[in-house]
Amino acid sequence: MAKRIPLVIGNWKMNGDIQKTNHLLQDIEEKLEDVQSQVAICPPFTLISQALMAISDKQKIRVGAQDVSAQAEGAYTGDISSNMLKELGCTYAIVGHSERRLYQFESNDTVAEKTLQALHAGIVPVICVGESQSHRASHQQNEVVRAQLLPVINSIKQFTQLPVVVAYEPVWAIGTGLSASPEDAQEMHAFIRELLSELISEEKAQSTQILYGGSVKPEVAAALFEKQDIDGGLIGGASLKSDSFTHIVKAAG
Repeated sequence: MAKRIPLVIGNWKMNGDIQKTNHLLQDIEEKLEDVQSQVAICPPFTLISQALMAISDKQKIRVGAQDVSAQAEGAYTGDISSNMLKELGCTYAIVGHSERRLYQFESNDTVAEKTLQALHAGIVPVICVGESQSHRASHQQNEVVRAQLLPVINSIKQFTQLPVVVAYEPVWAIGTGLSASPEDAQEMHAFIRELLSELISEEKAQSTQILYGGSVKPEVAAALFEKQDIDGGLIGGASLKSDSFTHIVKAAG
């Protein structure tokens, strides 16, 4: 069985400008000389081109987008298509982030459509799933995550040889300073891998990188990443600080 390469993705959300992008990426790149993990950053759409120009080694640090349209082209004002992102040079696209689900009312079916669009363009979708505090308190977290993943899996079965990434982000931990315990995170990651095995194939399950996202801080990163089914992280606020982000990347491997 092939060993999965750790992956750490920084999600800048709606932060940054040209000057900060140049400085931050140059600083990160200098500090990651000997790192074996895969690394990517997802800046706002307006900074994608600048980020690509700021990175000297495009194999060391990849660039992705924070969202992608569910449509290929057409009269969809404000949307950015997967082909546009591919043309820019994006490797990844985050789909179904909890903030998109909450503020833009994205449904599980919409997330599945976005996943499909990314794959059609040759972009790796980072599929976000996760439960609220009330769902966890009522022990419904597995049911919620299964419902979120099922439409996605059904839509991508024809692409079994193409890579996808799954990011488990407990909604109650995002931006709150809280973080799931390594044991709770591992339990959910193992559940997601079992779902992939059940609904696609064991081969797909074992090759898919599953990331943890939810207020990952440098001091807890190592304990999370040492778990068998946690292959890295989707990092929010800490990805805007070079010391914190590089510490997390190094903890991944």
